[in-house]
Amino acid sequence: MSLLFNDVFLKACRKETVPYTPVWFMRQAGRYQAEYRAIRERYSFFEISHHPEVCAEVTRLPVEKLGVDAAILFADIMTPIKARGIDVELVEGVGPVLNHPVRSGADFAHWRQLDPARDLSFVLDSVELLHQQLNVPLIGFAGAPFTLASYLIEGGPSRNYHQTKGFMYAHPDDWMALMDDLAEMTLNYLRAQIRAGAQAVQIFDSWVGALSEEDYQIYIAPTMEKIFSELQKTGAVSLYFAAGAGHLLREWNKLPVDVLSFDWRTSASDLEGLEITKAVQGNLDPSLLLAPQSVLEARAKSLLDQIGDRSGYIFNLGHGVFPEVREETLKALTDFVHTYSKK
Repeated sequence: MSLLFNDVFLKACRKETVPYTPVWFMRQAGRYQAEYRAIRERYSFFEISHHPEVCAEVTRLPVEKLGVDAAILFADIMTPIKARGIDVELVEGVGPVLNHPVRSGADFAHWRQLDPARDLSFVLDSVELLHQQLNVPLIGFAGAPFTLASYLIEGGPSRNYHQTKGFMYAHPDDWMALMDDLAEMTLNYLRAQIRAGAQAVQIFDSWVGALSEEDYQIYIAPTMEKIFSELQKTGAVSLYFAAGAGHLLREWNKLPVDVLSFDWRTSASDLEGLEITKAVQGNLDPSLLLAPQSVLEARAKSLLDQIGDRSGYIFNLGHGVFPEVREETLKALTDFVHTYSKK
């Protein structure tokens, strides 16, 4: 690891004093980059993660080109599911698709347990390589049990999660068994990434905003409490992400997690009223990345002004970068946030 290691992101996650606001972007490695598009001409999405040198290059690119303060491992949330021998296909432009969705406890009773060293050595090799190459923290990640379950039960992406929520209500014992199974897998996977060199881990619960606060308390919170409590023991920083889940922030604030994500539907000035005491990341609308630079910078300035002197803030998007964004826009935004927020 470089002697010039930039730990501003980790300090912000721990609510320590920082010289400026750290920046990273969800989906900061992707099709908006010419170098990434060239790599994708040779490798499929899943193939990239199977080649540690290529995976490390893709993960490093945004750090080298944008100057962001953290890297996030290039992988897919379904990677550990696939590694357990579960039949899932990543369909371009659609997402994960399963031919045999879960309909009862019998459908997952015989899944083999995940052994990261055996089943995902290529991921851990990528993490080890990046630990040596990066001068910023590496964020490892995994999908949260609810979001993984939504794909396993719906058979693919969904707009309403009727099947998932129906399964949760109609088969509560099977639901909790599935949550326990996916929680154990998630913990095994994240612990292995941390041992390999990830200094932070983010759990993507992308679709949990589909649940009410009451259902989150009953069906999800005990599982997330267990996961984050175990992660605390590793010493790594933990982050929690979902989209459209501002109504769950109060519940999340009770969890033993370091950083909560919030999107553009919740303003930075709302955080105090919600009594959020954790570090936070967000919440710029990714669509603003298509706005004129003056508009983008004005909105970023407004966000930073609303955050004010709040300790523990990481500048990010409310959701991921999309292919139409220009790399120059992200670089200019990163520079602007760094410069404007300098103490």
